[in-house]
Amino acid sequence: MQRLGGAFGCIIGIYSGGISEKPMKREETMKTMAFPLLLPLALMAFMGCSTPRLQPHEGYVTVPGGRVWYKVVGSGPGTPLLVLHGGPGATSHYLEPLSSLGAERPVIFYDQLGCGRSDRPTDTNLWRTARFIEELRCVRQHLGLKRVHLLGHSWGTMLATDYLLTQPRGIESLILMSPCLSVPRFLQDLAGLRRLLPPEVQQTLTRHEEAGTINSPEYQRAAQAFLTKFVCRLDPWPPELERALAGFGTEVYHVMWGPSELFPTGSLKDYDRTSRLGTWRLPVLFAVGRFDECTPEATAWYQSLVPGSRLVVFERSSHMAMLEETDRCNTVIRDFLLGVEKKE
Repeated sequence: MQRLGGAFGCIIGIYSGGISEKPMKREETMKTMAFPLLLPLALMAFMGCSTPRLQPHEGYVTVPGGRVWYKVVGSGPGTPLLVLHGGPGATSHYLEPLSSLGAERPVIFYDQLGCGRSDRPTDTNLWRTARFIEELRCVRQHLGLKRVHLLGHSWGTMLATDYLLTQPRGIESLILMSPCLSVPRFLQDLAGLRRLLPPEVQQTLTRHEEAGTINSPEYQRAAQAFLTKFVCRLDPWPPELERALAGFGTEVYHVMWGPSELFPTGSLKDYDRTSRLGTWRLPVLFAVGRFDECTPEATAWYQSLVPGSRLVVFERSSHMAMLEETDRCNTVIRDFLLGVEKKE
């Protein structure tokens, strides 16, 4: 019999004797008859000990409250990267430029429940951080992600932080892009950013917020002036961001954040995890845009609280570095991940 390579060849080799024309004793006959049974059992044992590489595909995962859509891009040999989008409710469309990281590893995107291509239940009791953490666990379990790098953006950094504080196993590193780990600090910085807007825009924002007329077209136009300076400075906004907005989960956003980016009134309005960041003992990368609404100063403060963590500032970006400086953003993330794996 021709020799086969690898572990399969080792299994076959155990049984690869020549064919004898001599009459066999009863004991030899029983051993030979056992061969068809032993080979499948040996193969099953071997296959059960290996973890198949995650292949590109998309599908749905059942989670508390419904089903969420996911997509796996790339099939390189590196540890998979699981990406958590912002919002809450912003969808994963705007993160698509990170797909190029799939040359080295599987990259997993998913739309959190209530937005994009996932189910949109109407039960507002579902819009709790604890449920989103359980959703994340379901995605990992469904895809067999025993070891994984975790990347969160904006609200996704809150979700990643609270998930990590549950002490899950198998998280090789954490990337926090445009982090908001203290809403009180965000509001402090927001007041300063608003003062950089034209006086008439500031007055319009304040007048409608005090009157409770945030849904008015005038307020929305004034808010857009803020968004184009501190959320995405590209003109026009790229198709990936427009698709994210088209699939936006407005109800989730209103319940958890509020009626406007500039006026948080939802369940996250008092969120602050800065007192617990010092407990982390894994590689952490903080990344932020120079003109980010989640300011470089706040991000540097968060980074100072995490022992051994790194900070990168994208000098030509606001809140969307993956869109505003795509090549450099991917290079920074790629180098960080490869560096983490090289040290292991």
